[in-house]
Amino acid sequence: MPPRRLRCMPYGPDVSVSTVPGPLLAIGGAEDKLGRRRVLSEFVDLAGGPRARIAVVPTASSLGPEIIEVYDALFRRLGAEDVFGLRPETREQADDPELAGRLEEATGIFMTGGNQLKLSAIVNGTAFGDAIHAAHARGVVVGGTSAGASIQSSHMVAFGPGGSTPKQRMTQLAAGLGLIRDVVIDQHFGQRNRYGRLLMLVAQSPGLLGIGIDEDTGALISEVAGHDILRVLGRGAVTIFDGRNVVSNAHEARRTAPLLASGVILHVLPADAVFDLTAKVLITEKSAVDPAEAEELAVAGRDVKRLALDIAAGENISCLVISIAVAIEWKQHISGNTAP
Repeated sequence: MPPRRLRCMPYGPDVSVSTVPGPLLAIGGAEDKLGRRRVLSEFVDLAGGPRARIAVVPTASSLGPEIIEVYDALFRRLGAEDVFGLRPETREQADDPELAGRLEEATGIFMTGGNQLKLSAIVNGTAFGDAIHAAHARGVVVGGTSAGASIQSSHMVAFGPGGSTPKQRMTQLAAGLGLIRDVVIDQHFGQRNRYGRLLMLVAQSPGLLGIGIDEDTGALISEVAGHDILRVLGRGAVTIFDGRNVVSNAHEARRTAPLLASGVILHVLPADAVFDLTAKVLITEKSAVDPAEAEELAVAGRDVKRLALDIAAGENISCLVISIAVAIEWKQHISGNTAP
């Protein structure tokens, strides 16, 4: 019998006993690589920080080895322990068990930008694609930018022009990896005006939630209590189209005619917004009270009590009433009840 290949013990977070899938990080492209690198820093942290071993998958890219070198330097600078490239260029290569097996070493998998249809055609339904699924299932973070973001969903935008008006045949769907179900992800969203093509897809397939991600912006998706929860990172916004109540003529519109799309629910989510993709609702979180503001609130409360005692002692009533009003107004302001 041939020797059996031993699985490498994972670096970074202990994902070997995880029963919750790893997080997904879909980036809208053109992520910051020179400044604060907020989105990429989050990916490295999720992969284990100083213990991170990141597999870069540049299959979608038309660039040569330099694309791996760029991300190798970036991720190491952000603290990753090891970065290695895995680049299947044909379905035969993607079915190589040795190549797919290397993903067992990774605590993070990052798919670069490029042509998402090429990436899907080479990876889907192969040993390499199955290995990405297995890594995600055992808790490894899977991220991607541009094409590497689109392929994460069950349904993927294949290609198509920009434009704000949804039109028949504006774009087409292809199969994604299906790491997250019942959504379709588009990227470079605001910068390339891709509202129309995502609306077209939602009008044609109302069961899909349309997610458009701006450049240098990440949609971080984690499973929490059986729900897929999305949190927004970075400089831009994530736009969500919910077509559950849509009224459309997509089934009868001809050629490139504008589509009727009425009743689509729109959500525009800036950084730190949180959205439940399963329930299709915004999650509102109470902001934490700043300690300095809490102390000011306490001081204002003591001032009000002291002024009340002064009134009871018979001091100048009119002046004290004005002082009390000022103190109460300040107390309301720092507690967030009124605008400054």
